Amino acid sequence: MGVTELSLVNLPKTAKGQETLERIRKAAELLFSANGYYNTSVTDITNEASVAPGTFYIYFTDKKSVFRYLLEDMGHSLRADIAVATKDCVSRYDIEYMGFKTFFAFVTKHSGLYKIIWEAQFVDNEMFKEYYENFAERYILRIKNAQESGELKDLDPKILAYSLIGICNFIGLKWVIFDNKPVPDEAIHEIMRFVRGGAFKN
Repeated sequence: MGVTELSLVNLPKTAKGQETLERIRKAAELLFSANGYYNTSVTDITNEASVAPGTFYIYFTDKKSVFRYLLEDMGHSLRADIAVATKDCVSRYDIEYMGFKTFFAFVTKHSGLYKIIWEAQFVDNEMFKEYYENFAERYILRIKNAQESGELKDLDPKILAYSLIGICNFIGLKWVIFDNKPVPDEAIHEIMRFVRGGAFKN
């Protein structure tokens, strides 16, 4: 078994082990999102997953490691979904549009994981910071490329990246978490009108 650097999860090599890990992951996601990190114990997770407590420790060192694993897994899955959705896009505008649309679809489908991201700042602030800085680092590079190609205005790439990330997060928070609804298409179009006027060259 290998151990990932950040999550400290022992990755199984057998199909049975993968199935067990997935049960633990789903149980942790359900309980953390419903009850919060501090109101969930390892015993709660193993009971929900129908595995022995000792089985949990085959894969994870402690409760925080499974929390971190969920955060990492969400980041990886989200980036993969956006990559697939934008692979045929030609312009930066279309990439941004599909990126927003994919992000909102993802958090609607995984609202529990979205809640976990917000709680991360209270569980482990470094982990929370790391999640967003890793995402922003990739975003900044793409913004710089779009500026070099003449599509985006000459704005500070870091400020622009975090501004766009902020739009994603708070629009998602309003509709998906507060209102328990998908983000409507008209909201995405309004976001893009705002972004076009502020960030893109005419």
